Amino acid sequence: MALVSAATLREYLPEIQGSDLDADLNSLIGRVESAIARYLGFTLADGATSLTLDQSTYTLHIDGPMFSLPTVLQIPIKPVVSVSSLHSDPDLEYTADTEIASSQYILDKENSRIILKHDSTASFDRGYRNIKAVVSAGYSTSSPPDDLVHAICVYASHLQRAKTSQGNQSITQRNSTVTLSARTMPPEVKEILRSFRNGSTIL
Repeated sequence: MALVSAATLREYLPEIQGSDLDADLNSLIGRVESAIARYLGFTLADGATSLTLDQSTYTLHIDGPMFSLPTVLQIPIKPVVSVSSLHSDPDLEYTADTEIASSQYILDKENSRIILKHDSTASFDRGYRNIKAVVSAGYSTSSPPDDLVHAICVYASHLQRAKTSQGNQSITQRNSTVTLSARTMPPEVKEILRSFRNGSTIL
């Protein structure tokens, strides 16, 4: 389910009156949100075929904790809402005896980090896929961040208006040639999205 509705996007497209184009706008919103999810570092949610920003379940396999902080595990999706299960197992079997109980760690939702408590008897192993975390991550469709909604609408309206000149680098009208803006993500959108990117995302 998308974070933005066609009705909200139409507020950024005053040239569109009524709901006749809502089906097209909803399809565009889905593609834009998927593109933004990729930019923010999201991966495919369990059972999904396309990237999404809305809260979903992710089964993640991580090679180990932060290099300088062995008690801190960086989750590669932001934000993390909850942790269903957490295993650390160099044998990659993730059996019950390798599970780390929720009482052994705290969840830093804002920074998407699982932090072992000072008195924890657990530890994070290092090695290929040594850690398996099943988490719920993403944004609530009922109350997404206003800045994120704005970024989605700015990008979607940019692409909607570019439909009539798709594939062209310039257009000529009344003997004047106008260079068209690139169909890439606008700098304004990237600036808004900066705070939503995960710390582990390559900039």
